[in-house]
Amino acid sequence: MRNLLAGNPVIPVITLDRVDDAVPLAEALVAGGLKVLEVTLRTEAAIEGIKQIIKHVPDAIVGTGTVCNEQQIKLSEDIGCQFMISPGATDTLLQAAQKSSVPFLPGISSVSELMRGLEYGHRDFKFFPAEAAGGAPILKAMAGPFGDVKFCPTGGIGLHNVMAYLALPNVICVGGSWIAQPKLIQAKKWTEIEQLAAEAVALAS
Repeated sequence: MRNLLAGNPVIPVITLDRVDDAVPLAEALVAGGLKVLEVTLRTEAAIEGIKQIIKHVPDAIVGTGTVCNEQQIKLSEDIGCQFMISPGATDTLLQAAQKSSVPFLPGISSVSELMRGLEYGHRDFKFFPAEAAGGAPILKAMAGPFGDVKFCPTGGIGLHNVMAYLALPNVICVGGSWIAQPKLIQAKKWTEIEQLAAEAVALAS
């Protein structure tokens, strides 16, 4: 998972309401410099949308988000996802992920959850919901006892605070929905989304 995220400091978190939006959205994000795409399993359009991106946008690295159970892990494998991200991490989910060949990023919001993930062999985690769970100061504090752990904070992150996270040595990337905002997708503003992606790349570099 770390190899996949390294060099990709901003991961757009995508919620698809229409399958037809999947390919032009992915093309806009990739054109703007963001190749690693997390498509959340929150909508009926998600699975077919992911399939279309994999088929038609070969430069995209596509994974599932909001993976919450063993069935969704199996589904992610079956449709050819290159990674999986969960908002949390139960023992059942962590055990299922151990059996999968697809890289998995479990979500945590506390030290105890982090330690449980470490027991399962993980060293990279989604920190969610980042701002509500304490933000950058919490991650800075975690760096002391958990020096080898890397985080992808997600939740409440935008242009106003993204650099506070990326400046931390234990943050490998951030996840955010400000680039692929639902209102922009709904209006099919692909050029604007491409510009936002390019701005995120420039900011992160």
